[in-house]
Amino acid sequence: MNTDLRHHIENTALVDTHEHLRKEPEWVNDGPDILQDLFGNYVPADLHTAGAPPAAMKRLMDGSDADVAGRFEGIREAWEATQFTGYGEAVRLIAKHVYGIDHLNADAIAAAQDKTHALRQPGKRLRLLRDAANLDHVQTDDFQWACLPDPSGPDFFLYDLSWAGFCNGQIDMEQIHAETNVEVTGLDSLRRAMEGIFSKYAGCAIAVKAQHAYNRTLSWTERNDADAARALERILRGPDDEVPEQTRLCLGDWCWARGLELSIEHNLPFKIHTGYYAGNDRMPVSRIAAGNMCALFARYPDARFVLMHIAYPYSDELVALAKHYRNIWVDLCWAWSIDPYSSRDFLRRFLHAVPANKLFAFGGDTGWPTGALAYSIQARNEIGRALEAEIADGYMNEKQAIDVATRIMRANQYACFDISGTRANIHAAAGT
Repeated sequence: MNTDLRHHIENTALVDTHEHLRKEPEWVNDGPDILQDLFGNYVPADLHTAGAPPAAMKRLMDGSDADVAGRFEGIREAWEATQFTGYGEAVRLIAKHVYGIDHLNADAIAAAQDKTHALRQPGKRLRLLRDAANLDHVQTDDFQWACLPDPSGPDFFLYDLSWAGFCNGQIDMEQIHAETNVEVTGLDSLRRAMEGIFSKYAGCAIAVKAQHAYNRTLSWTERNDADAARALERILRGPDDEVPEQTRLCLGDWCWARGLELSIEHNLPFKIHTGYYAGNDRMPVSRIAAGNMCALFARYPDARFVLMHIAYPYSDELVALAKHYRNIWVDLCWAWSIDPYSSRDFLRRFLHAVPANKLFAFGGDTGWPTGALAYSIQARNEIGRALEAEIADGYMNEKQAIDVATRIMRANQYACFDISGTRANIHAAAGT
C-alpha cells in the first residue's frame, strides 16, 4: 500500500545500531559466493532444526565446490520447510533484492552466481548499506577493544568497544599488556588497564557492548574488592578450564561494574545482549531474561543501558523494565528476523506502555552487507505493518504514526548516542 506512512518509512535513513560487519578487505578479497551469501546469516540454525543433514550443511557452505546446484539440492527439503521463518524471509529478500531471484531454486541460484564478483568490489559494501539499504550509519561490534577510524567510511562505520571478555571474568594478560603496557598482577593493575583501554579507544567508540549472556547468567551481584581480588588471583594462576564458575562470576561481575562506571565517565551507552541465542542446542533460558539485571539497573541509574533483541522470548518482562527504569533503552536489533510476527506485536505493545523515545527500531546483527540490506527491508516492512495496524485500530492518525516512525528509526538513536561527537573524534584521530 503506497501511503504517506509507507513512503516515509522507505525514505527515512535508518540508524543501524547493531551489526558484526566484516571489514572491507575481507568482503573484497575473501567474501562469500552466492550460497554462502544467501544462507550464511542465521538461517542455518533453522535449517538444522528442520532436519538438514550435517554433511549437506557443510557442503552448502563450501565455496570451493563449484557445483552450486548440487550444494543447494542437499538442503532443499529443509529450505522448503524454513522459507517462511524470519530467517528464511531474509534469504528470500537477499535473493530478490541483491540477485534478482524471485523464486529460489537450483537453476536460478546457479545462473546468478557470477553476480557476486560485481558486488565484491571496493566501495560496494558502503553503497549497499548507505544507498541501497538507506542506512544513516552502522554501529558494529567486531569483538575487540580497538575502535579506530574505518577508511572505507569513517562517518558511516562506527564501532563498539567490546566488554564481553571482562564480563565473563576472562583476563588476557598478553593482550592487555600489548594494548596498555600494564602488567596485570592484581586488582589495582587490572583497574588501571581498564582505564587505559577506555582512554585509548572510548573517544572513537559509539558504545560499549557485551554479549556475555552466551557464556554466563545475566544475573549480577555487587562484588567487593577483596572478593574480586581473590577471584583474580585464582584466575591468573590458571588453567582456565579448572577455574570454578563462581570465581569467574565474581570477577566478571566486578569487571562489568567497572566497565559501566567507565562508560558513564566517557558518555557511552552500554549495550547488552539479552534473550535468544544464535545457533542451536545450547540455550539455558534461565540465563537470558533481562530481569536478571534489576540490581544493576538500580545500582547505576546514570548508565544508559541498551537492552538488545527485545530479550526474546521474555519481551513482556522487558516492556515492564523499560516502563519502570529511566536508564533503559530497548533495541529491536535482530528481533525482526528471529520472529517478525512477535516483534511487530512487541512494537505495538511497547508503544502503549513505554514512552516512545526509549525504543530503537533496527540492527541487522550480521556479517555481510547483503544480509544487513535484507534485514533492513524486513524491518521497514514490519514497522509499516505495525503502525498501519495502530492507525486502523484508531490509536493514532497517520501523521502521529509518521512521527513515531521517525523517532524509532533515527531520532531516538541520535538522542541516546553521541553520534556527532564520535564522528568528530574519528576525524580528529584520522587527521581529516
